[in-house]
Formats: sequence, structure tokens, C-alpha cells
Amino acid sequence: MQASFPYVLQLGDNALILSHRLSEWCGHGPVLEQDIALTNIALDLLGQARLLLTYAGELEGRGRTEDDLAYFRDAHEFRNVLLVEQPNGDWAHTIVRQFFFDTYHYYHYQALLNSRDERLAAIAQKAFKEVTYHLRYSSEWTIRLGDGTEESHRRMQAAVDDLWMYTGELTTPNEVERHAAEMGVGSDLEQIRSLWQAKVREVLQEATLQIPDNDWMQSGGKDGRHSEHLGYILAEMQFLQRAYPGLQW
Repeated sequence: MQASFPYVLQLGDNALILSHRLSEWCGHGPVLEQDIALTNIALDLLGQARLLLTYAGELEGRGRTEDDLAYFRDAHEFRNVLLVEQPNGDWAHTIVRQFFFDTYHYYHYQALLNSRDERLAAIAQKAFKEVTYHLRYSSEWTIRLGDGTEESHRRMQAAVDDLWMYTGELTTPNEVERHAAEMGVGSDLEQIRSLWQAKVREVLQEATLQIPDNDWMQSGGKDGRHSEHLGYILAEMQFLQRAYPGLQW
């Protein structure tokens, strides 16, 4: 049994857009070691995006390649969650954004290891090793900065407060995800939600950070309704191929 084109596209778009966001830190990290670490995580996500978008193109059956899907779609055609397109901000915002997403990503790929789609399960098997490291990295930094100095704690709490409203979309399934879960191809996000909440609560408690009281969540990214930030990302990421279609290094 195979996954659907929209389902695999969502997964690929999440990895692609977050990879681009993290690549913006290259050469600008607070210290060289963390500059390199984030660049490596960006490369991991880019590799996942390539595998997923290639597979999505095959499922679609219209002859579109990974490059076509990355470079020649407009913002409303992307299906990534809103969280991954949010600006890097300071180091605290980048770490908190990464931690929230990594927690979801870890449990999501853990579930996909048992997908009835053999191709998707194989991609998950490769990616799971990477996202396990990603979660360890962002968890450790969340604790280090949250329970660090007064200034680092203040910045981390501000980041948690700012980004919290984008976390609900991670584990709230849309129709595409519900269908994939029912078919045994995709993960059951409603089951993942409790795992996500428990892990986030555990790490934030150790980091002496408070979960916001606000229950209102922003959504729409998985259905093509995005923030203004995605347009700026695509303008930079897609410019060269749109200006010179088919260009190769």
C-alpha cells in the first residue's frame, strides 16, 4: 500500500522549509561549534526533503521532480506547518522552535517505521537516526539556556510564549493525515499528541520554563494558508531556478 501524494508532500515541505531556515544561521552562529551543528541539522533535513519530494513526485505521476516541487510552486501550494517558517529571531527562538518541532518529528518518524508503505518506512528508518540526535540537541540547549543565566532564561521564556500558538498544528490532523493514519500508512497524530505533550512538559520543567496558559492555536499551513514569512523564504530559495530554469552548477 502506498501513501498519497498530499501526505508525502506535507512531510517533505516541513523538512525543506525548516532546513532553509536553519541554513540562514550558517556563518552567523553564536560560536563556531553551534554554527556547524545547526548547519549539519539543516543538511539532515534537506536530505529528508529530497527523499520525500522525489517520492511525492513519483506518487503524483505528472513527471515533476524534487526540484520542480521545491522551486516551482507558489506559497499557497506548500503544505508545511506554520511553525517551521517562523523567523529565526535570536538563538533562544531558534532553539525553542527546533525543540517543539524535533519532539513532534521524533515521535512521528518512530510511528512511520511501521508504515504499510515500504518506501515511506525506509525513509523513516534513515531519518529516525537523524531526528533522534536533533531532539537530543535541542532538548539539551533548551535546558541549558532555560536554567542558565537570568538573561538566557528570560529570552527562552519569551520564545516559548511567542511560538506556543504554532505548536497545536503539529499534532492536529487534517483530512489528508487522518486518511493516511486510517490506511496504516501515516502516523496517528492524536496518539502522538500525548507523547509530544509529555516530552515537552518534562523538558520545560527541567529548564524552569513555564508552559503558556493560552490554549488558542494558529493553524492553516497544512492546507496552504501561510504567514507572510513563507513568501520571503521562497523568494530567496527559488529565485535562481525561476530566473534561469534548468540551471545546473
